[in-house]
Amino acid sequence: MSSPYLPASIPCADTAIAPVDGLYRDHRSWLFGWLRRKLGCEHRAEDLAQDVFVRVIQGRKAVRVNEARALLTTIAKGLVVDHQRHAALEYAYLAYLATVPEAYAPSPETQAEQLQSLMQLDRLLDGLPPKARSAFLLSQLDGLTYPEIAQRLGVSLSSVQQYMVRAMSACYVAFYE
Repeated sequence: MSSPYLPASIPCADTAIAPVDGLYRDHRSWLFGWLRRKLGCEHRAEDLAQDVFVRVIQGRKAVRVNEARALLTTIAKGLVVDHQRHAALEYAYLAYLATVPEAYAPSPETQAEQLQSLMQLDRLLDGLPPKARSAFLLSQLDGLTYPEIAQRLGVSLSSVQQYMVRAMSACYVAFYE
Protein backbone atom coordinates (compact mmCIF):
# COMPACT_ATOMS: atom_id res chain seq x y z
CA MET A 1 0.00 0.00 0.00
CA SER A 2 1.39 3.40 -0.97
CA SER A 3 1.50 6.30 1.48
CA PRO A 4 -0.43 9.42 0.42
CA TYR A 5 2.44 11.53 1.75
CA LEU A 6 5.15 10.01 -0.39
CA PRO A 7 5.48 10.41 -4.13
CA ALA A 8 4.52 7.41 -6.18
CA SER A 9 7.24 5.23 -7.57
CA ILE A 10 9.18 6.80 -10.36
CA PRO A 11 9.42 4.39 -13.28
CA CYS A 12 13.01 3.36 -13.72
CA ALA A 13 14.62 0.93 -16.12
CA ASP A 14 17.35 0.15 -13.57
CA THR A 15 15.86 -2.33 -11.08
CA ALA A 16 18.83 -1.73 -8.77
CA ILE A 17 17.36 1.71 -7.99
CA ALA A 18 14.92 1.77 -5.07
CA PRO A 19 11.69 3.75 -5.54
CA VAL A 20 10.88 5.92 -2.53
CA ASP A 21 7.72 4.06 -1.56
CA GLY A 22 9.58 0.75 -1.57
CA LEU A 23 12.45 2.27 0.35
CA TYR A 24 10.02 3.49 2.99
CA ARG A 25 8.15 0.19 3.18
CA ASP A 26 11.33 -1.92 3.36
CA HIS A 27 13.39 0.19 5.77
CA ARG A 28 11.10 2.28 7.97
CA SER A 29 10.68 -0.37 10.64
CA TRP A 30 14.37 -1.07 11.34
CA LEU A 31 15.19 2.66 11.05
CA PHE A 32 12.54 3.49 13.64
CA GLY A 33 13.95 0.80 15.96
CA TRP A 34 17.50 2.07 15.49
CA LEU A 35 16.44 5.64 16.25
CA ARG A 36 14.37 4.58 19.26
CA ARG A 37 17.42 2.84 20.74
CA LYS A 38 19.63 5.87 20.06
CA LEU A 39 17.18 8.45 21.42
CA GLY A 40 15.32 6.51 24.07
CA CYS A 41 12.09 8.20 23.00
CA GLU A 42 9.53 6.57 20.76
CA HIS A 43 7.88 9.83 19.69
CA ARG A 44 11.13 11.57 18.79
CA ALA A 45 12.29 8.44 16.95
CA GLU A 46 9.08 8.49 14.90
CA ASP A 47 9.62 12.15 14.01
CA LEU A 48 13.24 11.63 13.01
CA ALA A 49 12.44 8.50 10.98
CA GLN A 50 9.94 10.55 9.01
CA ASP A 51 12.51 13.35 8.62
CA VAL A 52 15.01 10.86 7.17
CA PHE A 53 12.62 9.94 4.36
CA VAL A 54 11.77 13.60 3.78
CA ARG A 55 15.49 14.24 3.28
CA VAL A 56 15.69 11.35 0.81
CA ILE A 57 12.78 12.81 -1.16
CA GLN A 58 14.26 16.32 -1.06
CA GLY A 59 17.66 15.00 -2.14
CA ARG A 60 16.12 13.58 -5.32
CA LYS A 61 19.05 11.26 -5.78
CA ALA A 62 18.72 7.73 -7.01
CA VAL A 63 19.13 5.31 -4.13
CA ARG A 64 20.67 1.97 -5.00
CA VAL A 65 18.96 -0.94 -3.29
CA ASN A 66 22.24 -2.30 -1.91
CA GLU A 67 23.19 1.14 -0.50
CA ALA A 68 19.82 2.12 0.97
CA ARG A 69 20.51 1.15 4.58
CA ALA A 70 23.87 2.95 4.60
CA LEU A 71 22.30 6.12 3.17
CA LEU A 72 19.39 6.08 5.61
CA THR A 73 21.75 5.47 8.55
CA THR A 74 24.01 8.34 7.48
CA ILE A 75 21.06 10.73 7.24
CA ALA A 76 19.67 9.47 10.56
CA LYS A 77 23.03 9.95 12.33
CA GLY A 78 23.15 13.56 11.15
CA LEU A 79 19.61 14.17 12.37
CA VAL A 80 20.41 12.58 15.76
CA VAL A 81 23.45 14.86 16.13
CA ASP A 82 21.31 17.89 15.24
CA HIS A 83 18.65 16.81 17.72
CA GLN A 84 21.21 16.33 20.50
CA ARG A 85 22.86 19.67 19.77
CA HIS A 86 19.49 21.45 19.84
CA ALA A 87 18.53 19.65 23.06
CA ALA A 88 21.81 20.76 24.67
CA LEU A 89 21.22 24.34 23.54
CA GLU A 90 17.68 24.29 24.91
CA TYR A 91 18.91 22.81 28.20
CA ALA A 92 21.60 25.51 28.52
CA TYR A 93 19.04 28.25 27.83
CA LEU A 94 16.58 26.83 30.36
CA ALA A 95 19.38 26.45 32.93
CA TYR A 96 20.25 30.12 32.39
CA LEU A 97 16.59 31.12 32.81
CA ALA A 98 16.51 29.25 36.12
CA THR A 99 19.17 31.65 37.44
CA VAL A 100 17.23 34.78 36.48
CA PRO A 101 15.09 36.25 39.28
CA GLU A 102 11.41 35.68 38.52
CA ALA A 103 10.72 39.42 38.38
CA TYR A 104 13.19 39.75 35.49
CA ALA A 105 12.41 36.52 33.68
CA PRO A 106 10.96 36.89 30.20
CA SER A 107 7.38 35.78 29.56
CA PRO A 108 6.82 32.24 28.26
CA GLU A 109 6.11 33.68 24.80
CA THR A 110 9.37 35.65 24.84
CA GLN A 111 11.23 32.58 26.08
CA ALA A 112 9.85 30.55 23.17
CA GLU A 113 10.82 33.28 20.68
CA GLN A 114 14.32 33.55 22.14
CA LEU A 115 14.78 29.78 22.06
CA GLN A 116 13.59 29.71 18.44
CA SER A 117 16.09 32.47 17.57
CA LEU A 118 18.89 30.53 19.29
CA MET A 119 18.00 27.42 17.29
CA GLN A 120 17.94 29.44 14.07
CA LEU A 121 21.34 30.96 14.90
CA ASP A 122 22.71 27.50 15.70
CA ARG A 123 21.56 26.16 12.30
CA LEU A 124 22.99 29.22 10.58
CA LEU A 125 26.38 28.85 12.29
CA ASP A 126 26.41 25.16 11.46
CA GLY A 127 26.14 26.11 7.79
CA LEU A 128 29.20 28.37 7.88
CA PRO A 129 32.71 27.18 7.08
CA PRO A 130 34.55 26.22 10.30
CA LYS A 131 36.90 29.23 10.37
CA ALA A 132 34.08 31.72 9.70
CA ARG A 133 32.04 30.11 12.50
CA SER A 134 35.04 30.22 14.86
CA ALA A 135 35.81 33.84 14.03
CA PHE A 136 32.19 34.84 14.63
CA LEU A 137 32.00 33.02 17.97
CA LEU A 138 35.37 34.35 19.15
CA SER A 139 34.22 37.87 18.33
CA GLN A 140 30.67 37.71 19.63
CA LEU A 141 30.99 35.38 22.63
CA ASP A 142 34.59 35.82 23.75
CA GLY A 143 34.88 39.50 22.83
CA LEU A 144 38.18 39.07 20.98
CA THR A 145 39.36 41.75 18.58
CA TYR A 146 40.01 40.92 14.94
CA PRO A 147 43.82 40.88 15.44
CA GLU A 148 43.38 38.52 18.42
CA ILE A 149 41.12 36.27 16.34
CA ALA A 150 43.66 36.28 13.49
CA GLN A 151 46.38 35.21 15.89
CA ARG A 152 44.20 32.53 17.52
CA LEU A 153 43.13 31.05 14.16
CA GLY A 154 46.53 31.49 12.51
CA VAL A 155 45.15 33.54 9.62
CA SER A 156 45.58 37.07 8.31
CA LEU A 157 43.58 40.04 9.55
CA SER A 158 41.93 40.36 6.13
CA SER A 159 40.82 36.72 6.35
CA VAL A 160 39.17 37.43 9.71
CA GLN A 161 37.43 40.43 8.17
CA GLN A 162 36.16 38.26 5.31
CA TYR A 163 34.96 35.58 7.76
CA MET A 164 33.10 38.18 9.80
CA VAL A 165 31.48 39.73 6.74
CA ARG A 166 30.32 36.28 5.66
CA ALA A 167 28.97 35.40 9.12
CA MET A 168 27.29 38.76 9.70
CA SER A 169 25.76 38.71 6.21
CA ALA A 170 24.36 35.25 6.88
CA CYS A 171 22.90 36.47 10.19
CA TYR A 172 21.34 39.48 8.51
CA VAL A 173 19.77 37.39 5.76
CA ALA A 174 18.49 34.79 8.24
CA PHE A 175 16.93 37.26 10.65
CA TYR A 176 15.85 40.20 8.51
CA GLU A 177 14.91 38.87 5.10
